[in-house]
Amino acid sequence: MKNPPRPRRATMKDVAELAEVSHQTVSRYFRFNGGLKPQTVARIDKAVDELNYRPNLIARSMRTNRTGRVAVLVPPLTFDPARTLRGATTTAHDAGYSVEVLSLEGDARARSERVLQLADSGQVEGILSFMPLDAPLREDVARSTIVTVAAEYDEEFRGIGDLADGTPVALLIERLAEMGHRRFFHVTGDMRFLSARSRKHTYLETIDRLGLESVGVFDGDWSGESGEAAIESISDAMRPTAVIAANDLVAAGIIRGASLRGWSVPGDLSVTGWDNDPMGQFLLPSLTTVDRDLDRLGSRAMTRLLQALRGEEAPPSDDPIFHIVWRDSTAPPRRIDTNSDRSLA
Repeated sequence: MKNPPRPRRATMKDVAELAEVSHQTVSRYFRFNGGLKPQTVARIDKAVDELNYRPNLIARSMRTNRTGRVAVLVPPLTFDPARTLRGATTTAHDAGYSVEVLSLEGDARARSERVLQLADSGQVEGILSFMPLDAPLREDVARSTIVTVAAEYDEEFRGIGDLADGTPVALLIERLAEMGHRRFFHVTGDMRFLSARSRKHTYLETIDRLGLESVGVFDGDWSGESGEAAIESISDAMRPTAVIAANDLVAAGIIRGASLRGWSVPGDLSVTGWDNDPMGQFLLPSLTTVDRDLDRLGSRAMTRLLQALRGEEAPPSDDPIFHIVWRDSTAPPRRIDTNSDRSLA
């Protein structure tokens, strides 16, 4: 049995026939009513409603001075925007907007000039920037269009705001302590990043708060090599039972370094990562990690822009964007004989 044909979408010609006016009159209607008589406008209004006619973006712009388009600004290259953009664009599309994504090159002045050109062009109703814009620029842009800045990246496009929240480190340590771990080690990211500094601070504060022992902090650089080097730096007598890594790549280096020293994971050493990289679930053992809900981050930022376009006050958004994915790289510790560096059953 054949499926019934899908109903044809109404056209401007259909509107004209139902309203008993010419096609040109309907076209004028979508150009700020085109000086039409009130009774003519009323007939076209009624036809549009009955046919559930949806003009294209160009027609809507002609009639309402709205383009149905918003722009999203992202940093160049140094920032992987895929998941954040997916959340932002999905939210915009659900609200009936199309999205232009622009990656702006150049120094701050060049980027600012491009943003002003975009705002003055009238091509978009609003701008969502995942790049910092200084206060004078934001004021200039606001004269032409509505702009929302997602305060998640600094001028070097490094994570700040929610992306620099170190709270998950505390949650990792607390859970590992409940398992019985008492000796910890931390391998940081690049300390030029606020996120790396925040995680290190949270690590040290949590160790102190819970009365645990830190056998060291190794300043890494987000690379697997730094994770492997960190494990090589640990003396046999100071071996930890749990390592908190700056990200999943560092954690992979730690697992490799532990294997080269004859330490099993998680038997001798529990390891945690950060970012929930897809490769983590395929490691042996699969990697415990911190997942960042970047889709929600992008959606939340776009929602703020859309609410500003509607003249609505944006409610506070304090839902956490992180959650911990517990996998096989963490387990209760074995008791360690530090004199012989052998685990006791």
